[in-house]
This record gives sequence, structure tokens and C-alpha cells, in this order.
Amino acid sequence: MRFLKRHRRFEKYDEPLEDPIAGVANLFDASIVFIVSMMIALFMAYNMLDMLNPKSEMTITKKTADGKIEVITKKGKEIKVQKVTDKRLSGEGTRLGTAYQLKDGKVVYVPE
Repeated sequence: MRFLKRHRRFEKYDEPLEDPIAGVANLFDASIVFIVSMMIALFMAYNMLDMLNPKSEMTITKKTADGKIEVITKKGKEIKVQKVTDKRLSGEGTRLGTAYQLKDGKVVYVPE
């Protein structure tokens, strides 16, 4: 009967159980790294790394799903969004040149 009640010498009985919530912090850190890497990959895929450079100047035209056109202009740290409308304007001014539309749809501007 002595052999049935034998205890192991190296086994610890007072060891606390592992906290099941401890891995959530690691998941949060991993998700932040994943989100930042996806943002950088999207900027590189669309050649928009100049948007992050504070000294760069760029202009982007964008057509929305309903057919409206937006012009996005970035000068330094300032970004402006302008919407193009179909409204006709009138007033006084000087003629700058002539615009021609080619057969393939391109528009060529010829200054006077």
C-alpha cells in the first residue's frame, strides 16, 4: 500500500493557473501591426506615398459612383477637395486659347 500513496518529488501543487485573458493583449498588438501594414501596402499600390510627404504637391481627380467629379489638391500639409459642377458661368474675361477634342476622347489645349 505504500506504493499507491507515493507523491512525485518535483511536482508543484501551488502553481497558479494561467490567466485566459492574457493572450488578448497580444492579439490587439498584432492587429494594430496588421492594420498599419495594410495601410502602407495600399498607399504603395496606388502610388500615393506622396500623400505622406509634407513637402510634396499633388493633384488627383476622382469620379464618384453617381458620375460627379472631385479634384483633390495637396500643397504641403494642406489638402483641398473641390467638386466640379455642370453650372454655366458668365462674366467678363480674356480668351486664353482653344481646346480641341480628338477622336479618341482626349482634349488638347492650345494657348494663343
